[in-house]
Amino acid sequence: QVQLVESGGGLVQAGGSLRLSCAASGRTFSSYAMGWFRQAPGKEREFVATVIWDGGRTYYADSVKGRFTISRDNAKNTVYLQMNSLKPEDTAVYYCAARTAYAGSYSIYNYDYWGQGTQVTVSS
Repeated sequence: QVQLVESGGGLVQAGGSLRLSCAASGRTFSSYAMGWFRQAPGKEREFVATVIWDGGRTYYADSVKGRFTISRDNAKNTVYLQMNSLKPEDTAVYYCAARTAYAGSYSIYNYDYWGQGTQVTVSS
């Protein structure tokens, strides 16, 4: 069982930056691939980024590539999402998720544990 708690969301102007954190409970954090997803009002939850178990490989949605960076610190049981050059269309609730596998996935159905989400609002 893994519990995930996101933090770092807030209100920011377009062009600004935020860093989201997701703290995981448990001693086997390094056994999980981690992902970030987001859900805007009236839209389906969508993939943002994923990182494999050791942080060695990362993958991004085209909409955030070059602006967002996912990373993890297994010693701290934490995964991060650094978001730069934010746009109003990035406004959403951001969720972190853990997958019981070494490799990540683009699909929400392949993740086993989810956090409660943190709101990110980008004003124009």
